[in-house]
Amino acid sequence: MRAFATLLDRLSLTGSRNAKLILVRDYLRERPDPERGWALAALTGELSFNAAKPAMIRKAVEARIDLILFRWSYDYVGDLAETVALIWPARHGANRAPELDEVVDALRTATRSEIPALLESWLDALDPDGRWALLKLMTGGMRVGLSSRLAKQAAADLGGVPVSEIEEIWHGQSPPYGDLFAWLEGRSERPSPQAHGRFRPVMLAQAIDEAVDFARYDAKDYAAEWKWDGIRVQAVIEGDARRLYSRTGDDISASFPDLMDALAFEGVIDGELLVIRSGAVAPFADLQQRLNRKTVDGKIMARFPASIRAYDLLSDRGEDIRALPFGLRRGRLEAFLAAANSPRIDLSPLQPFETWDQLAALRANPPEGDPEISEGLMLKRWDSSYEPGRPKGPWFKWKRDPYLIDAVLMYAQRGHGKRSSFYSDYTFGVWQEDSEGQRSLTPVGKAYFGFTDEELKQIDKFVRDHTTERFGPVRAVRADRDFGLVFEVAFEGLQRSTRHKSGVAMRFPRINRIRWDKPAREADLLPTLEGMLARIEGGGR
Repeated sequence: MRAFATLLDRLSLTGSRNAKLILVRDYLRERPDPERGWALAALTGELSFNAAKPAMIRKAVEARIDLILFRWSYDYVGDLAETVALIWPARHGANRAPELDEVVDALRTATRSEIPALLESWLDALDPDGRWALLKLMTGGMRVGLSSRLAKQAAADLGGVPVSEIEEIWHGQSPPYGDLFAWLEGRSERPSPQAHGRFRPVMLAQAIDEAVDFARYDAKDYAAEWKWDGIRVQAVIEGDARRLYSRTGDDISASFPDLMDALAFEGVIDGELLVIRSGAVAPFADLQQRLNRKTVDGKIMARFPASIRAYDLLSDRGEDIRALPFGLRRGRLEAFLAAANSPRIDLSPLQPFETWDQLAALRANPPEGDPEISEGLMLKRWDSSYEPGRPKGPWFKWKRDPYLIDAVLMYAQRGHGKRSSFYSDYTFGVWQEDSEGQRSLTPVGKAYFGFTDEELKQIDKFVRDHTTERFGPVRAVRADRDFGLVFEVAFEGLQRSTRHKSGVAMRFPRINRIRWDKPAREADLLPTLEGMLARIEGGGR
């Protein structure tokens, strides 16, 4: 566990993407099988232990130390694994620090009743860094600033191959990835990518730079379609294999059994997962009712019917057509969907234009009655092949300008990982008036990014200096007409919400600027957001 613990510790303290890649690549090069395979599985989120639960960790530490001391420590640190790693009173004896593969083997076979004894013996044998790594491994909450794709990129760097080649075969591999490492080290041929039902690495778009790209490229070379406000999915039906993947390759089929049952074709479709009723796309909030559910009942499926709006075809009845130009793939897609004739799949329509000015006008003024079109436009070269990754030039996304409001910081909560010592998750509100004209703040959103590390330190100090109440890991911050910290908040859209007292919920809020200069009394009013929502629901901005 020592080498794995060192890796996690360095990853959590390293901000540089390239430095993280080097750390993981070197670990994979230096550590033996199967240890490195289990580490890669943990870093990519492919390793979980059904018998290990966070409640077991709490119970174990509460049996060793004073309950009040633990709760105070947890409140201060804000992270369960870090708290237990630091506070655990080890009983040293003949214990030997376990190796990573020993821990994984034991956790994969142990019953729930056997886990507590294993946990205590391991915590006794490990140092604080090792305990932290163990607990992160057990709970699956790595949070060390490394995405699954970045971990795969490090493995690709080990073998000197494009990461898309690893993604192409990833779903045919299983931990601890002996065949994968054998190929990367030149000891065997590349594992076959021909497994039925596999995920195809997705093609992504670059954000367009209007000043540069419009002068560089000819509008006639591109097709345009709306950027739909759902989630990117890949529907794969090959023989007996039926899969629905997210854009990162996670299998989400079990959450959408109604959709999977309605799909009848042989091929691979790239598209957007949406809730569609009578041909109209429902707000993203409706789709959220279906996401991240392990099980779904008939009532939920009936209220929020999931569909796919297709915009590309990757495989047609066993023929891989990704190398064909987009124009030909589009024609094949139209014929494919006509043959499939499924009520749960429709076609993302192309938007005609001849000049960039015409496209800009369309982006600024989408057709009335289409409030779901909130994210902008996608541009795709007619001659572009389907290339994994984010190549420059073939595909662009031209998002609509975000909404902006000024809101007041009301509550702050500690972050996770390298942010666990800072108050970095912020709840903010706007002013509302009662019947007597008295103003008070009502929460309208939460954000935890959009600021620099230096700004984080400044906000954290403000929170500590102006805390008025504490609720576990959350602090209430002084916020009134005469005092408060104002954030300029950017967000992509608004929707009605029965869960929020304000009645509105923001889509993708983030801190755009910190308005140290602005008095709290000058922050926006709730009617401002209600007016925005009314315009959105009416199809405008």
